[in-house]
Amino acid sequence: MRLPRTAHTDRPWRIHEIAYDFTVEDVWALPTPGGPDDLVWLVRQFAEGMKDGVSGDGLVSRALFAIRWKLGALLGWDKPDAGIGARRPSLRDRLPADLREGPQGPDLGSSPFKPLYERDDEWAAEMGNKTVHGVMHIGWVPDGSGGYRGQMAVLVKPNGLFGTLYMAAIKPFRYVGVYPALMRSIGREWQANAAARSVR
Repeated sequence: MRLPRTAHTDRPWRIHEIAYDFTVEDVWALPTPGGPDDLVWLVRQFAEGMKDGVSGDGLVSRALFAIRWKLGALLGWDKPDAGIGARRPSLRDRLPADLREGPQGPDLGSSPFKPLYERDDEWAAEMGNKTVHGVMHIGWVPDGSGGYRGQMAVLVKPNGLFGTLYMAAIKPFRYVGVYPALMRSIGREWQANAAARSVR
């Protein structure tokens, strides 16, 4: 379920002090019911999916991502010299000492995302290319029924006019193809791993 931006901005996340000049693009409630300490399992699930290059299980979602990566390769959007540390500094440079010295979370392999920090109730990773500098923030929040669930926010800083136009152009595709497939995939994998969580 898509949530209003305030579902992210009204919570006391540490990301606010780090990505203060980014725009909250999307906020989603994740189909991942659990207990108060289960964020670590959700972060592991995301990390494994990102390492494998999985971006949803639907045909439309996979096709859209395939087109995006092909365009990026043809137009040079995703070259190493366009990413974090080359074209723009990493948000790790903004981390306060406690987050910089604390855990970052799992390794993300060859994913374009790089972990920033991990806490008991939030995890953040960043990516950058010629179009945007983006942050994926995963929080762990009460669900209103005595349990907890994940919440995903996408924060972006477009790179100039081109980045702004790019974000506007892909918006309908994200809502029609990418996010619905991604939510289904997250929910199915969470349920499939329920037994492993129960014997931890």
